[in-house]
Amino acid sequence: MDYSQIKDKAESYKEDMTLFLRDLIRLPGESCGEKEVVLRIQEEMKKVGFDEVVIDPMGNVLGFMGEGETLIGYDAHIDTVAVGNKDNWNFDPYQGYETYEEIGGRGASDQLGGLVSAVYGAKIMKDMNLLVGSKIVVTGTVQEEDCDGLCWQYIINESKIKPEFVVVTEPTDGNIYRGQRGRMEIRVEVQGISCHGSAPERGDNAIYKMAEIVTEVKNLNEKLLDNDFLGKGTLAVSQIFFSSPSRCAVADMCAISVDRRLTDGETYQMALQQISDLESVKKYEAKVTMYKYDRPSYTGLVYPTDCYFPTWVIPGDHEATKAMVKAFKGMYGEPKVDKWTFSTNGVSIMGRYEIPCIGFGPGKEEQAHAPNEKTWKADLVQCAAVYAAIPKNYLADK
Repeated sequence: MDYSQIKDKAESYKEDMTLFLRDLIRLPGESCGEKEVVLRIQEEMKKVGFDEVVIDPMGNVLGFMGEGETLIGYDAHIDTVAVGNKDNWNFDPYQGYETYEEIGGRGASDQLGGLVSAVYGAKIMKDMNLLVGSKIVVTGTVQEEDCDGLCWQYIINESKIKPEFVVVTEPTDGNIYRGQRGRMEIRVEVQGISCHGSAPERGDNAIYKMAEIVTEVKNLNEKLLDNDFLGKGTLAVSQIFFSSPSRCAVADMCAISVDRRLTDGETYQMALQQISDLESVKKYEAKVTMYKYDRPSYTGLVYPTDCYFPTWVIPGDHEATKAMVKAFKGMYGEPKVDKWTFSTNGVSIMGRYEIPCIGFGPGKEEQAHAPNEKTWKADLVQCAAVYAAIPKNYLADK
C-alpha cells in the first residue's frame, strides 16, 4: 500500500471537504431536526460515487461502497446541540467562518467533520482500489446528542446491519481512542405536604428533604469505583425540579436528575442501588428510577429505550486497533492510544451488541458543545487518509 499516494489523494480533496463541511454547518440540525442535513449528506455521497445510499425509517443516512464479505462501519452522528447563549459566540454559529487552517461553526468538531472525512475516505478507497475483499458503510446517524446509541439500536435490530467492527469518528484530539466510560440518567424524587409559607411547620417541605439527599449524593461521588484505563466513575446532580401550590407555599414534591458516568466494572443496577442505599433516600422513601427516552425522530418514528449507555473498551492488541495504528503510523508517525472523556454511539455498537469499536476523528473534545466551535482542515485530511487505509490493513492482518 502506497501511503504517500493516499496522503496526496486526501490532500487533493481538502477543498471539497471544506466546502462540504461548511454546507453542513449552515443547516441547523439539532436532535430530531436533522432532515436537511441528511439530505445534503445523501447528495454528497451520491456525488462521490457510493454504490448505494439509503435513508432508513428513523432518518439515518447510510452509504455503502464495495462488494467484499467483510463489512466495516464508519459512524458519525450528524445532529448537534443548540448554540446556547449567542452572546458567547464571536461569529454566527451557522454561517461559521473559514481561514487557511480552520473552519468554525456549530458541529465543526462535534461532529460533522467526522462525517466529511469518512465520506471522502470512502472516495479515496474507491479511487485507489483499496476495498478488495471488504465493503464499508458510512453512517450519518441521528439523535445521538439526545440519546447516544439509539440510532445503532435501530440499525442493528431493525435494519439487521452488523459490521465486523466500526470506526467511531467523534473528535479524538489527533489520537486513537479505544474506549469510554458509560453513562446513565437517574431521577430521584421525594414527596412532601404543602401548607401556607407563613406557617411552614404545618407542612412537610420536600425541598428540605432533597437538600439532605443532594448532600449525600455529592459525597457518594468520592466513593465510586476507579479504573486504571478509563478512570473513575462519577456522578453529578444536573437538574432540580419541584412542585408547589404557589411561591408562598411549602413544596410538596422535589426531584433531581443525576448524570452518572460508569467506569469499567460498574453496572446500571449497581448505580441505582448505590443511591437507593443512601440514608436520606431510605429515610424519606425517595423514588430512584432510570429515565426513558421516547422522543420522535424527525421522521416521526418513536423507538423507546432506557437512558442507559454501557461502558466499552477494546483491547490494545485487537485487530481493529492494530489496523488503525498501522494506518496512522504509515502516514503520520507513532500515535497516542487513549480514551474519550465523553460518550459516543459506541455505547450501543460495542456496549450493547459487542461489535468492536475504534475511535479516530477530526477536531478536539474540548470544542464539543462549546461556543466558538471549530475544527482544522489538516485534521479532515489526516482522518480521510487514515480511514482509507484501514480496510486493507485489517484484512492483511486478519
